[in-house]
Amino acid sequence: MAAGEGFSGIDIDLAENLAQSLGVDVAFVPTTWPTLLADFEAGKFDIGMSGISRTLNRARTAYFSNAYHSGGKAPIVRCGDVSKFRSLSDLNRPTTRVIVNPGGTNQKFADKNLYAAQISVFDDNTKIFQEIVRNRADVMVTDLIEVLYQAGRNPSLCRAMPGRTLTVSEKGFLMPQDDAWHHYVNAWLAEKTLDGTRDAIFRKYLAGVSSGFGG
Repeated sequence: MAAGEGFSGIDIDLAENLAQSLGVDVAFVPTTWPTLLADFEAGKFDIGMSGISRTLNRARTAYFSNAYHSGGKAPIVRCGDVSKFRSLSDLNRPTTRVIVNPGGTNQKFADKNLYAAQISVFDDNTKIFQEIVRNRADVMVTDLIEVLYQAGRNPSLCRAMPGRTLTVSEKGFLMPQDDAWHHYVNAWLAEKTLDGTRDAIFRKYLAGVSSGFGG
């Protein structure tokens, strides 16, 4: 992603704040979930700030910042179908059309837990939720914060199984194994957590949405 193309979001605001703290300009670099680690190992970016789950596999080759959000996986469906999906077993049926973006923890969750369902892979993260709205898919299991955000934007979409998540996970910033850089990012994150900047950014994008900070 190139700077100046009108990107917005929690991680965009946080990246701009981090750059300001360093006195540098931020440049946004394109990557995908399937190529995230390869692009990281090729040195294409200095830090990954894109709702990245802290996993042991990624931690083998990278440092993670301290967690800046805790949550887990949750299902999003058409509002009229919420009563159909009350448990994981309700999702994992041959009649359920599951849609997933490729290469990340969403696809891994679907492959492991929704093996009996009809799983389709959809590359475009910006349009994937419209596939559910248009009745070309029934459900997507993704991070709770994304479920809350998308349901808040689209009156046709609702969170299924409210009050619980199907996993527990944390989000962090992905960095090279450079101690000085790692310590700086954690110190910046701690400061922006204590002074309320982090929470203000979350509220900016989740205004009117309950349970925005995990669940």
